[in-house]
Amino acid sequence: MGQPCMLVRVAAILLVTRETVALSDIFEEGKSDKEILDNLLKATRYDKRLLPPVRDSLLVNVSVLLLSLASPDESSLKYEVEFLLQQQWYDPRLQYSNQSQYNYLNAIHHHNNIWIPDTYFIMHGDFKDPIIPMHFSLRIYRNGSVNYLMRRHLILSCQGSLNIFPFDDPTCTFSMESISYEMTSMRYVWKNDEDVLRKSPSLMTLNAYLINNSTLICPIKSSWRGNYSCLMVELIFTRDRAFYFTTVFIPGIILVTSSFITFWLEWNAVPARVMIGVTTMLNFFTTSNGFRSTLPVVSNLTAMNVWDGVCMCFIYASLLEFVCVNYVGRKRPLHNVVYRPGENPVTQGDKKRDSAVPNEIVTCTNCGPNPCTHAANNGCAEVNKPSFMVRKKEPPHPIRVAKTIDVIARITFPTAYAVFLVFFFYHYKSFTNVSHDE
Repeated sequence: MGQPCMLVRVAAILLVTRETVALSDIFEEGKSDKEILDNLLKATRYDKRLLPPVRDSLLVNVSVLLLSLASPDESSLKYEVEFLLQQQWYDPRLQYSNQSQYNYLNAIHHHNNIWIPDTYFIMHGDFKDPIIPMHFSLRIYRNGSVNYLMRRHLILSCQGSLNIFPFDDPTCTFSMESISYEMTSMRYVWKNDEDVLRKSPSLMTLNAYLINNSTLICPIKSSWRGNYSCLMVELIFTRDRAFYFTTVFIPGIILVTSSFITFWLEWNAVPARVMIGVTTMLNFFTTSNGFRSTLPVVSNLTAMNVWDGVCMCFIYASLLEFVCVNYVGRKRPLHNVVYRPGENPVTQGDKKRDSAVPNEIVTCTNCGPNPCTHAANNGCAEVNKPSFMVRKKEPPHPIRVAKTIDVIARITFPTAYAVFLVFFFYHYKSFTNVSHDE
């Protein structure tokens, strides 16, 4: 019995020695990384369906490098984000000897045979490009640490305060979560506890003005399942204020103030005043409608609706002012008074009375205890005319009224519009500051 046992023991020693020699052979200098990985990933030694055997839960260090930002147009709430997502973890099953000449093994062709985190993107929108082998890298280092880097291109559906558009700052978020491993098995953490995203030195932007970004752990309300590890990226963009001022606000101010020019023209300059009023109105309609076609469709009132409505009211009101002035100026005077430019209506009325209108009705105070009225040419009136006669004041000439309306409009319209401009920009600017503070 002793001899068979001795033979079995010798065979076992030979088998172990052979495996040790075989393992040492694959790490010898001159072996390719493919040969090393082929041996490391043999089915008898490695099972990609199992988590790496580590104490407690597996930590996956995550970092994001921004490559490009883009938006279809200024008024869009969709932003395209291109970035590199790096994930690092430790898998002791993939350690290899220092005898190899490689500091790390390129495992891109063994991607389907190695355990990798089942990272799932939530709350983003859509992927622009599918992931292909050229867009990721997989490296295994001597100590068993794994570095998995992939390029992703997301189309984010963002949230903006459209009630203050275009003074809002859209906020875009996307989250990364494990689809099958709970936090007791695997946890995502931001590498080096970074609180902002790293940006590529050659970061490219198109209609996307990033003003702030942060890396967070998903709050409960932002995570699909609270017992799964989740990380979130928050991107805050702003609108190009110069774009809206040059294409909307400044042209609108020019058109509205141009409609005020009619107040300085003669009241009867009908062709000029009609042309200015109608032209400014049509131009404003064309400008606002052309720009409004690119705006997001919402049911609530926006800052752009307020701007368009008030500016159109001012242009229309200036046109109505001309209609009113023209109507008043063409009315027939009640007493056939001739209008002489530059004369005071009262002085003109006195001169008219000094011409001795024979049948003019006046009020006399020397007829007795009670005042009486009678013709201006009776004896009482002639004798006491300088001291006792009170003449009725004639109404101002219609042309004088029309000119007075124009004078009032020259002050009230520009003043009211200036007040609106100050209130409009201060009001919505304060909304923007409040959203930044939050």
